[in-house]
Amino acid sequence: MRTGRPLLVAAALAVVTTGAAYAFGPDAQVTKPTALKRAPGATTTSETTAASQTASCTTDARYPKRQLRGVWIATVKNIDWPSRTGLSAAKQQAEYVRILDNAVKRRLNAVFVQVRPASDAFYKSSMEPWSKFLTGTAGKDPGWDPLPFLVAEAHKRGLEFHAWFNPYRAAYDGDVSKLPADHPARVHPEWIVKHEGLVYYNPGLPAVRDHVTSVITDVVKRYDVDGVHFDDYFYPYPGGGAQFADGAAFKKYGKGEKLADWRRANVDKLIAQVDKAVHGTKQHVKFGISPFGIWRNKSEDPTGSATAGMSAYDSIYADARHWIRKGTVDYVAPQLYWPSGFKAADYDVLMPWWAKEVKGTDVHLYIGQALYRVGSTDTPAWTRPGELPSHLTKNRKHKQVKGDVYFNAKQLLTNPLGVLDLIVKNHYSHPALLPLMKDLGGRAPAQPAEVRIQGTALSWKGSPGAASYAVYQIPSGKVGECATADARNLVAVVPAAGGDRQSFPVSGGGAYLVSSLDRLHNESAPAKAAP
Repeated sequence: MRTGRPLLVAAALAVVTTGAAYAFGPDAQVTKPTALKRAPGATTTSETTAASQTASCTTDARYPKRQLRGVWIATVKNIDWPSRTGLSAAKQQAEYVRILDNAVKRRLNAVFVQVRPASDAFYKSSMEPWSKFLTGTAGKDPGWDPLPFLVAEAHKRGLEFHAWFNPYRAAYDGDVSKLPADHPARVHPEWIVKHEGLVYYNPGLPAVRDHVTSVITDVVKRYDVDGVHFDDYFYPYPGGGAQFADGAAFKKYGKGEKLADWRRANVDKLIAQVDKAVHGTKQHVKFGISPFGIWRNKSEDPTGSATAGMSAYDSIYADARHWIRKGTVDYVAPQLYWPSGFKAADYDVLMPWWAKEVKGTDVHLYIGQALYRVGSTDTPAWTRPGELPSHLTKNRKHKQVKGDVYFNAKQLLTNPLGVLDLIVKNHYSHPALLPLMKDLGGRAPAQPAEVRIQGTALSWKGSPGAASYAVYQIPSGKVGECATADARNLVAVVPAAGGDRQSFPVSGGGAYLVSSLDRLHNESAPAKAAP
């Protein structure tokens, strides 16, 4: 996904910031927790969803009940997983499980795993060859199908699994003859454009869009993924100055359009096509994109951001505003990989700009956070452990920001500058349910039945259709309608296990409540545990 390119882009901004003021750590003026209360004059309802019972409760922004907390697991060039090619299946599995266990340790709830880095597959495919990043040789069978394992292990830990695809990258080697004979780039040489040492599929060809859509549809159909994810790579990023050689396709399909408008329209068509295919195959599967952090600068468009960096709209023909307004994505996760106060691309400018863009739409906004930059010495802000946590504090002021995704998974293991400890302490002190996307269907399962405590074991009878259960502990023992309104009493999200009864180890006094969640985290009303 990144392969060092964000560093180059940041450097290309060519701005030296001096004397910039940075905010670090949690906001000292955040109010102290207060008791949850119903709004004056509010009436109760007998509806069976948790949301209906807590809609008029006062909540604390420091304890969001619903928040996406994700991490990108990059497979391209073995950035995150597997650590190198040619490992045994057992070692690949152990490495992956270690990443997931560290994600759970940090109270994350989603993983974005790269399953198609460059027209190759981390799963058994009849359309594209096995990825060389598994075995070291493109097309070589690794001896197992990783994707069922990757998905199952994530679900076992309560992590949502998003399958991450790169749509247009065909090969990392410009010599197509080195690709397997059945590789689409060899079978359909008319699809490709060789550009600055890499091979791309031509976004201007309907056949390319159909192929990409078919590859994704195949995965959604055959595997139990929760989401389909694109990163920021569309048309090639500016490099050595070579022109992208799509002139023949433009002549055939351009129909009098300007080249730049035609290229953007090509990307827009693919996004709409994939969106329709994904939801037409399985309605509950989410589709989202992580665009480059700058849509356009004010100097290029008065409605753009007050920044001075590369424009995704003009340079790689990615029009995230169009996708948001057309509703062809369920979420965007712009990569805001710059610190607060960075003159050319200030986090404090970009995050509110994106929040404004999704306001009034059904499109969710998650922020792509530069965990990989923490500890870097080329920018003073990243040498300070409080910089990244301060981004999360600022996000609280914008209700449109529904979570964060961190690049990349390797830093989950290294915890640079102890930054993850700070994030957990001040932002992820409690678990969180996933943000609800109501138009994807789903419904709250029935309440758990026969909820009881015996010694240190909380148990309950499972509910049909429940993918997991939320466990709340109310220390005072006084259970009111607002006890589950935010996450301050949420102690666990427990994945559904086999068997009739579910259980969870508990400690401490007070009252316990358990609610049922479907795979989209529609939540039932809670049931109180009997002693």
